[in-house]
Amino acid sequence: MSSDRGLHAAAGQEVSADAYDRYLGRWSRLFVPSLLAAAEVSAGNRVLDVATGTGEAAAMAVPAVGHTGMVVGTDISVAMLETARARLSGSIRAVTADGQLLAFCDASFDAVVCQLGLMFFPEPVRGLAEFGRVLRKGGCAAVCVISSADRAPMWGPLADALSCYLPDQREAFHLGFALADPKRLERMLVGAGFCDVQVKPETRHGTIASFDDYWAAVEAGTGQMPLNYLTLSGAQRQEVRKEVRMKLLSYVSNGRLEMSVEMLIGSGRA
Repeated sequence: MSSDRGLHAAAGQEVSADAYDRYLGRWSRLFVPSLLAAAEVSAGNRVLDVATGTGEAAAMAVPAVGHTGMVVGTDISVAMLETARARLSGSIRAVTADGQLLAFCDASFDAVVCQLGLMFFPEPVRGLAEFGRVLRKGGCAAVCVISSADRAPMWGPLADALSCYLPDQREAFHLGFALADPKRLERMLVGAGFCDVQVKPETRHGTIASFDDYWAAVEAGTGQMPLNYLTLSGAQRQEVRKEVRMKLLSYVSNGRLEMSVEMLIGSGRA
């Protein structure tokens, strides 16, 4: 998902697609239709999905481009890319690549998308400039990033709680919210050379059967914060769980967690 090889997947370990889906994918996919629309993905297009992860955006791009198009998924994490390749059964071309240094010729694609990856790039503008470089003239790039921590309750409270026990990792835990300012994201897109730039906040709603179901995804240890959570002692993990549960009480309805998440969809034309 990012330029840090171990950010979401432990080095040398396979990625559990099911665990990743319960932790992140279930929310991520809600915004993919808007992402593809912002990138103007259509039949026959050559589409690059940067930081594809387990392939949420790529999975929806494949039917959109049809048999005359092509979808290429890249990720710096080999484990993530293998999961995406297996999940999509050869319907995409998978290439290991750093999103800030793409291994493609200029003007190779009609559209570039990046779903929940850009905020983890050490130099997001450099990544955006690469997106523009590999786009044909007039092609669109679109990115989806998480809004502020208070508008993403499935991750914000966990980031705060973990920071108390792993203070040296606080910045890393909050990287997911690093591009929450729409004006900043707009400036980045313009600075990377895009025109017709737009940044729009969008909100989606989801339901989880119970807090225990929500926490099982954390305990599964797939994703940046779950991986770090598992490094804590048993007593510390219990305290983190207790703190997050308290912060999520206001989202409980009839035993279920009813939560909304806001993300920003940014786009521009090469």
